[in-house]
Amino acid sequence: MVPPLMTVLDQLAEFVTQANAAALPDAERTLLRRHVLDAVVAAAAATPTAEGRGLAALFAARGLPDLIGQRAATIRLSEIDDIHLPSCTTPSAAAVACALSLAAQSGRFDPALVASAIWAGTEVMTRLGEAVHGPDILYRGVWPSCFAAPFAVAATAARMRAFDTRRTADALSLALMLTTRGSGRPHGSPSARWVMFASAVAAGVTAVAAVETGYRGDPALLDGTGFEDSWGFALDRDRLTARADHSVYVALSMKPFCSAKQSIAAVEALRTILRSGTAPASIASIKVRVPPAYAGMISTKAQDGVRTTTLVSVARQLALLAADPARLFDVDRSTPVADAAVLALERKVEIVADAALTQYYPRAWPAEVEVATTDGKTLRERVIEAPGDPGRPLGDEALDGKAHGVLDRLIGSEAVAKLIGIGTRGFADEVGCRALAGAFVAMFDMRT
Repeated sequence: MVPPLMTVLDQLAEFVTQANAAALPDAERTLLRRHVLDAVVAAAAATPTAEGRGLAALFAARGLPDLIGQRAATIRLSEIDDIHLPSCTTPSAAAVACALSLAAQSGRFDPALVASAIWAGTEVMTRLGEAVHGPDILYRGVWPSCFAAPFAVAATAARMRAFDTRRTADALSLALMLTTRGSGRPHGSPSARWVMFASAVAAGVTAVAAVETGYRGDPALLDGTGFEDSWGFALDRDRLTARADHSVYVALSMKPFCSAKQSIAAVEALRTILRSGTAPASIASIKVRVPPAYAGMISTKAQDGVRTTTLVSVARQLALLAADPARLFDVDRSTPVADAAVLALERKVEIVADAALTQYYPRAWPAEVEVATTDGKTLRERVIEAPGDPGRPLGDEALDGKAHGVLDRLIGSEAVAKLIGIGTRGFADEVGCRALAGAFVAMFDMRT
């Protein structure tokens, strides 16, 4: 008897059930550990913010799916979590929050299982983001991370629950049915983006819980043209089911400070110019060239009362670098900027959409900065890959410095060092995994 052909979701479910982080090369396991620690640091930095506290109050009386969603959204709102540029998704916020929360809830602290579940969710989110051309749909009103979150979290939770291939395919299918097409552009502060992301993550956990109690999905959901007909954009099925030689961790980017990723290359370009001897006071004007895809986004004017604008605005980020660089590590951003030097420099920034830079996008999110000085000089610096990108990865020392930069002011240097140690040992054995999951959950319990 000829066995039935595997559906797209069957093939993806097979990967999820067989994902074994312990079999990854040493270098990739190291990357996985770093990305998990980075997400935990992001959670610690974001929980005390007004938006973090608001999410905690909103979801405090909810069940486990919503609590996991809250935790994931808190990591995401920090704007210091990782990102996969080709898919335009931020996977660790969802996968790490889900796996560590379920480990703490179930009392299962098998480090191989937890690491494998995180890898599975990370891989699934980035694959779906690439399959739907995330960098393109982002500027059509679809937030790729929010769109892919139910799918990715279902993969993580199914792996944590030790689902077989059939039930994993059902969970992935049901999670995809729970996704939304468009996310709009919410206004004001606190930003409803984080409520949307929390709900998307919760949907993935709910899909797994539903399958666990006997509900079925549609494993053939991604076969034929049903996806295109329902969601209105193309799906690259080969990307979803591709067998890669390496995990996606080799392609993930980390942020060296708190910022929308679209602004980071410009900040690093200006940093190079300043290090060459140019004094901030001598800057007459700054021209920032970026691919047209995100020129409009980073042109946003920073508003102190609307936190997200201070993270997106490239003018604000450049001005902080030049006049108050420590504030680049301020995740909260609740204190209004009153420094005349920062405000003056913001007004000197011009953003230009440069089609020539499109050749690098979306594999890289580049910028070219041109500084004109008061003595008539013009200095230019182009950054294709910024620190934290795959070609310029952040090692343990750099990540430790980032952790201290964002957390020392909040919990003190000694507590930060302790958290780094917990993250570093989180997958060494069950004791380390218990400590990691416990520390992650506790930081939310303390502030709810």
